Formats: sequence, C-alpha cells, structure tokens
Amino acid sequence: MSTVAPETPLAPHAPTSPTLHAPAPATLHAPAPAEAPVSHNAPNPAEAPDPWRPLGPCTTDTCVEAATAAAGPVQLAARLVAAFLVLLAGVPMSLVGRMRATWRTELTMAWARLLLRALGVRLEATTSGSGTPPDAGAASEAGTVSDAGAASYVRARPGGGSGPDGGVRPEVGAGPETGVLVVANHVSWLDPLVLAATVPSRPLAKREIGEWPFIRTLAAGAGALFIDRERLSALPPAVAAVAAALRAGDTVVAFPEGTTWCGRGMGRFRPAVFQAAVDAGAPVRPAVLRYREGTATSTRACYVGDDSLLASIVRVAATRRLTVEITLFAAVRPAAPTSTRPEARTALARLTESRVRANVLEPAHHE
Repeated sequence: MSTVAPETPLAPHAPTSPTLHAPAPATLHAPAPAEAPVSHNAPNPAEAPDPWRPLGPCTTDTCVEAATAAAGPVQLAARLVAAFLVLLAGVPMSLVGRMRATWRTELTMAWARLLLRALGVRLEATTSGSGTPPDAGAASEAGTVSDAGAASYVRARPGGGSGPDGGVRPEVGAGPETGVLVVANHVSWLDPLVLAATVPSRPLAKREIGEWPFIRTLAAGAGALFIDRERLSALPPAVAAVAAALRAGDTVVAFPEGTTWCGRGMGRFRPAVFQAAVDAGAPVRPAVLRYREGTATSTRACYVGDDSLLASIVRVAATRRLTVEITLFAAVRPAAPTSTRPEARTALARLTESRVRANVLEPAHHE
C-alpha cells in the first residue's frame, strides 16, 4: 500500500521559507536507525526489486495471528453494516467539504472517527516531547550518522498537548507561517483514517486511489494529494505540490516507507517527501502507530503481501478490543530553510525514522 516514492534526484526549488525561530537543543541526535534482529515477528528488510515501489517482507501467512478475542457473528455483521453506512454517509460529507473548505477538516475528522468506531477500533492519541531515545550506537545498512552532521541539518521545535477529543491541532509544533509534515510508520489501510481522526490534515496518497470511483470522492473530500508511482518524472511535481500545501498552512500526512509492514517491524524512510519540508521550511513531526489487543501488539489490522482489502476489513471487524495507539513526537525542521542539499532531506528522514523505529519495535527486538 505504497504512499511515498523512494529517493530520486530532485531539481532545486526556490526557497521561500522564513528564518528559524527555535534553536537546536544539545540533546537532539539523528543516529542511524536500528534494524530489528531476525525474528518471525519482525522480519529483516528484503531487497526491493523495484526501488520506486518498495516491497516489505511481511505476509498474512507469516505475520497475521488469530484474534485474542473474536467477535461473534451478530457483532461482526453489525460492525460491517455500520461501516458500510458510514462509508455511504462519507459521500455527501465529502461533497460539502469540497464546497466549504473551512469545514473540510472537521468533517473529515468526524467521519474518520465514526468509521473507526463502526469497525470496533478504539483510538488512543497522545503526544510526547521526544519519545524513546534512540540508541546512539545503533547500526543500519546505511552506516551511522554523526551528532554534528545531524545538528547541521535539523533543529527541534517544541511539542504540544492533545486538543479536545484527543485531536492534535495543526498549530501544535508548527510555526505561524507553514503547515506541518506528519510522517508515520505504515501498517494498515486504517492508518490514514487514524491520522485523519487525530490531526486535521491532508493525506498524500497513491494515484491509483484517485481512480476508484467511490474512494476517489472520499479522498477528494479529505483534500488528498496524489502521487503517481508509475512515473519517476511525476515525483518532482508531487513534492512541489506538498511543499505548496505546507506553505499554505496545511498539515500533510505521509508514510515514507512506501509500503506496509505488520506492525512488529518497519522499513526505511525514503527521503524524497522530506524535500517538500526542506523547500517550504516546514516542521516535520514523527508519529508512531501501534495496533494492540490488550497490551500486546496485534497484527490483525496489518495490510500486507497479497492480502485483499475485503479480507482485511472483515478481519478487523472480527477482532474484539482492537485498539490503535498514535503517538506524535516533537517536531523538527530544517536548520537552513534555504538549503536544497540532499543531505538535508536525508538527515530529516533518518532523524524521524530513528524516533519512530525506537517506539515501533517491541522491547525484545532491541536486544
């Protein structure tokens, strides 16, 4: 379920960003993210045959486990019917949102929360100042990143608290001039709904979604930005569109892995989309998505391998007490908004990935 293309050379963009307002704390580091050791729960990253469309190693056969507590036939049917009705209600809501842009975010948030509730998914949203500190000595396939090198490309911005209803308002962690680029690990087709229910935002989605008649209406109503993964030449315009949205004050949500994992591991963040934040001088806010049953990580919601959307929807609805946690960490932004160097977007990608990775992997996977 790819949403963001991997790295490719980009043409420089004219910087229009304002001067930074917050100094970089001495404690901010961007170590190379740690990869999980070999485990049947968190498989090692596989070499993607096509770097433009990366593939994760997870499959339903190896990753999806039985539900801790399953919904009965009546409850399952009720959830599916309720979800179908909410989907239908989304069409007029999206049309209203397109006509009244000022209503779009509130309508999208309300609709996303209704759909999650209909499917029996509980949402828990929190914010954190920095998250679990990544291991400064962690190694990765790309080597290590020095503290000095990271500090020269990114600076921290303060985090914030949760708004009413658990929603995180776009001005939290953002400057007054731009929106925020929110980046998260990618587990499920539910992920965009979770972000939409939590953060007033516009999703970055693959072009194929815009070709599905019913989904196209819903996505357009949410203000989705589309990226064409079939053409490398389409990447610079897509990055420019995201940068323009950020300059306009919109919050944009992206999943830089470019594919989904089962939730017990994650892939690398592709740096391309971070160029939009560099060009706009916009803060980047990492977020962690974790699905669980009780206190244990659950793979029931993952959408991986050759899984079908219908099978995944039924599996989610058939799972009792399924909870999704979303944690948003303190925002960072390019230290030099005028920079278009590839190192700037790479540093942003590695820093945010390390924060997300440190909070995605279960404790046993750090050993």
